[in-house]
Amino acid sequence: MHPVLAKTFGGLSPACYVRHFLFGLLFPGLLYMASGSRTFPPAVWAFALACSVLYPYARFAYEGVAGYVVGRNAFFASATVLLLTKFVTMGCCWLFAPVIAPLGLAWLYWHHRGADR
Repeated sequence: MHPVLAKTFGGLSPACYVRHFLFGLLFPGLLYMASGSRTFPPAVWAFALACSVLYPYARFAYEGVAGYVVGRNAFFASATVLLLTKFVTMGCCWLFAPVIAPLGLAWLYWHHRGADR
């Protein structure tokens, strides 16, 4: 594999990628179940596939930024609020994955490039 591809797309551990990828498949599944007649154009399904493939990298970027902003603080909230917030952030990361994922991929490249020195 080309070193740039290995440092970016191969930068996440397989367990982390598969975990986030499976969570990312939740949204095309919901889209499929919500479409009663299943008449979405192929471009919609192609976009959904691209978002699902890129979702783990977008989520990595989001978690990095959120972790930096929040730090080691603890927040206490009801489980309903927590799960709703988690679902909304997952949905936003999935929907905007083509925009957010390049930031995560650049971050992974920069991190793994520094490990070679």
